[in-house]
Amino acid sequence: MGAVTRPMRPLLAQIDLSALKHNFGVVRGHAPHSRSMVVIKANGYGHGMLRVAHALEAADGYAVLNVDEAVALREAGFKQTILLLEGFFSADELPTLAEYRLTSVIHCQEQIEMLEMAGLPVKLDVFLKLNSGMNRLGFRPEDFGAALRRLETARAVVRITLMTHFACADEVQGIAAQLACFDRLATGLDAPRSLANSAAILRYPETHGDWVRPGIMLYGSSPFADASAASLDLKPVMTLTSTIIGVQELQAGEAVGYGATFRAEQPSRVGIVACGYADGYPRHAPTGTPALVNGQRSRILGRVSMDMLCIDLTGLSGAGIGSPVTLWGKGLPVEEIAAAAGTISYELLCALAARVPVVEI
Repeated sequence: MGAVTRPMRPLLAQIDLSALKHNFGVVRGHAPHSRSMVVIKANGYGHGMLRVAHALEAADGYAVLNVDEAVALREAGFKQTILLLEGFFSADELPTLAEYRLTSVIHCQEQIEMLEMAGLPVKLDVFLKLNSGMNRLGFRPEDFGAALRRLETARAVVRITLMTHFACADEVQGIAAQLACFDRLATGLDAPRSLANSAAILRYPETHGDWVRPGIMLYGSSPFADASAASLDLKPVMTLTSTIIGVQELQAGEAVGYGATFRAEQPSRVGIVACGYADGYPRHAPTGTPALVNGQRSRILGRVSMDMLCIDLTGLSGAGIGSPVTLWGKGLPVEEIAAAAGTISYELLCALAARVPVVEI
């Protein structure tokens, strides 16, 4: 007898590569004179690092978190600049950087000391990071000049790009103070510059410099609370879909789900959807979080479970077992789900669980 084919659980993440390429075109349209360092850390924001890299092979460079991601890109055949956004974590990694021609962010004195002591067969390109006000990684303004001079004389370094990262490019506060700090230290220096994240690419052309670093906008989500992705000509890349696998008829006063946090005020139909927090859907999404059933707008009811959630079918004609459900993506912006759940779209996309099947469309 042949192998038994079992039906798959209906949850599915669809990745629209044409939308990804379109969004990259939006980056190029806003920053036509800058090179693009596309940010594909966190498994391409949940979309698949290598999948995104192949779709965006026209990019000038890729930004990742660690050496393993960078090596995977090189071994897949990518020859562009590959930047380690947190740099190397120990001197033991430096021979790998040299072997695979990787570019490192330099953000602390200890990294400079490791470079000065390294006897590498080739010289490395580095991005020297200024802490212009975010106070996360980078050299403080009073230490930046000395760090630059040390890198300029280090035998292991060949090219230096100056960089910083904005804390409030997506907020009313903006980037003026941080940009002024960067410009004060970079004026007169003959070195490439990299400042702009997605929000700065879209709103602050004066920050574009030699390299821009698009992240969330590539995946079709707005970096702004006051502007939708559609208004920015961004298209959703990931659409998370499932189906209704069960229906419950509630009488007035009956509850649904753990904790009985939702109680029907009138006779109601409730659909049970094959998706839960173990799949990456936010457990803290409250009653009222939107979803689409058969393309019709509805809402989540009660508490999200590990493998299931509940959705209101009351008044939705034709909705029942087998009806398709869109949890975010095409027709339902992921940032809307994130806002309802009190988080950001980055978290939802990055949290997609490995058990969720992914297909390219």
